[in-house]
Amino acid sequence: MAFSPALSRLIDAFRVLPGVGAKSAQRMAFHVLQREREGGAHLADTLKRALDTIRHCKECRMFAERELCDICADERRDAIRVCIVESPADVMAIEQHTDFRGRYFVLMGRLSPIDGVGPEELGLSILRERMAGRVEEIILAVGATVEGEATAQYIAELAHQYRVSVTRIAHGVPVGGELEYVDAGTLSQAFSGRRPL
Repeated sequence: MAFSPALSRLIDAFRVLPGVGAKSAQRMAFHVLQREREGGAHLADTLKRALDTIRHCKECRMFAERELCDICADERRDAIRVCIVESPADVMAIEQHTDFRGRYFVLMGRLSPIDGVGPEELGLSILRERMAGRVEEIILAVGATVEGEATAQYIAELAHQYRVSVTRIAHGVPVGGELEYVDAGTLSQAFSGRRPL
């Protein structure tokens, strides 16, 4: 059965969201049209406003409504320590669950030549400028994937050129985790990253 052009466009629009396939998009479109027209209008208005006003912080690439995000604008934050993450969600996780009081740099991805993601797409020219300034330590908090490892290695080599210290967050067995359920790669990293007590 063919839907009207407007309904087809609405269904396709929902598919832009991660993890939303054709059936989920269809359910969302039908739900908004059947039961949530007011909520749908509010969502559309809020989304439009966000797209018009939210940009990248000029210093760390986090989402911001001004030139600098709230973290970069906060002079009480330690500017000599920069934690490098893959996404804004990683910043939120670190802010909520740690006592880190430094600054950030958000890559918005990781190196992936196959997907056309190189150093420029990750904003590494901006990071270079920061490393040439007051930065003394780079803390790599990128994923333990093949692309994440390549990204970490590339940034570490870049930091060494500027004589900036590089550390990496530990990877390994989660708190409360049982060893028998931990995958081989995680267990291997936990062993190689062990430290004295």
